[in-house]
Amino acid sequence: MTALDIQLPDEQAARLDRFAGRMRMSRGEATAQLLEEALRHDEFPEVEFRDSPAGRQAFVVGSSLAVWEVLMIGESYGMDAVRTAEHLRWPAARVVNVLDYARAYATEVNAALAENDSVTEAQLRRRLASASWTD
Repeated sequence: MTALDIQLPDEQAARLDRFAGRMRMSRGEATAQLLEEALRHDEFPEVEFRDSPAGRQAFVVGSSLAVWEVLMIGESYGMDAVRTAEHLRWPAARVVNVLDYARAYATEVNAALAENDSVTEAQLRRRLASASWTD
């Protein structure tokens, strides 16, 4: 690992400290995470990072879908980006970028997909107790 010494304006350092506190990380860990996320976004501009109930995740810019959800839809179309794009009513280039991210970070994205697949109907009903269910 390489050490990096950077100077931050006071307000930026305070914002970084707030992020680190929310994430329960040290300032250095938070800096490394944010830098990694920025580098990934630079490489895959259709992907951004957000907090979610499941933790920090990769989402599709301008949508409510996490990358693993697009992957799930893509898998239902045999990973055909054009058909997936038609389903989502998105440009194919957007889907290609998101699926490329899913391939580049397969371990991370597949873990989120597996976590979703592991939720049982009973767990879902408990989590959404106020929902109206039809059997």
